Amino acid sequence: MVPLAHAAVLKNYLDVSQQFNINPYYLLSNVGLNQTLLKDLKQRIPADKAIELLEKSAQLSGCEMFGLHMAEQRQLSDFGELSLLLSYQETLRDALQVIVRYRNLINNALEIYIEEVNNTVIIRLEVISGSSAYSRQAIELALGITHRFCAALLFQKWHPLSVHFTHDAPHDQSVHQRIFGCSLEFGSEFNGIVCTAAELNKANPHANIAMANHAQRYLDIDILQHKNESSIIFEIRKSIYLLLPMGRATINQIAQTHGMNVRTLQRRLEASQTSFSDLINDVRRSLVLRYLKNINYSLAQVSDILGYSMPSSFTRWFISQFSMTPTTWRSVNKNALDQ
Repeated sequence: MVPLAHAAVLKNYLDVSQQFNINPYYLLSNVGLNQTLLKDLKQRIPADKAIELLEKSAQLSGCEMFGLHMAEQRQLSDFGELSLLLSYQETLRDALQVIVRYRNLINNALEIYIEEVNNTVIIRLEVISGSSAYSRQAIELALGITHRFCAALLFQKWHPLSVHFTHDAPHDQSVHQRIFGCSLEFGSEFNGIVCTAAELNKANPHANIAMANHAQRYLDIDILQHKNESSIIFEIRKSIYLLLPMGRATINQIAQTHGMNVRTLQRRLEASQTSFSDLINDVRRSLVLRYLKNINYSLAQVSDILGYSMPSSFTRWFISQFSMTPTTWRSVNKNALDQ
């Protein structure tokens, strides 16, 4: 399937482009997007094209934080109809669960998983394009928007512990510090935000159960209208991206996440001429290069993240996929990794 996103993901793209003296109309055309879509932000556009636009804009402008600059100007109202439901939730935890449930109405490429251990909560996030290419700009845009949403809902009383990125740190972290205002972890095992459970349980002063129920009924109709836009294969792949580094990408866990039993999941995958092991392998191929590019990770750590109990098993798998050892791959790509 082609992942779709509301054109609203590009809101204020023109302003940020002009801020960095690049021609936004040329770049829109270059990636195959029509500039008129920015006048109707409810249009659904290929997420891959939006991601390509962000990456090309960052490259041409020379700004490593292009996506983050876009996020800095976002408001809760930018969630469209969903903003009404979010505004009336009782707690931040409830509001985040709403985003998890309705994320495909905003962006099919977005995947969110909330993990809670004791008093610590990790809001894991990935933007997974149809090409599986990693996008620094899309990740920072999504994390920036998520952070601003939490702050808006709690009237700036939102204090996360840390924000994590799997990519390397920029040369200048001042923009990240200004926007997030907390500890920053680059080259991390995951993309996401860490906070206390108490933060998620903070009350929303504008909570209104009756209005929330009314907004939810409206959005549930919208879900029915778009239910065929989301491929089960793509949805399973998104879940694997998030759960594999956590050691939870088992067929039982994935089936449970999607509200079905294992046999039902297997039948649906078979009907699409694939298997769970094929999808696991596909995701591993994408993730392994992301982690190998991070020289702070030892091969043993990469092996563990990808779910291999023995580094030797990881090495054999890597050779079967890329016709060289992980050590050789790093050596061949050393110049790129050092930049």
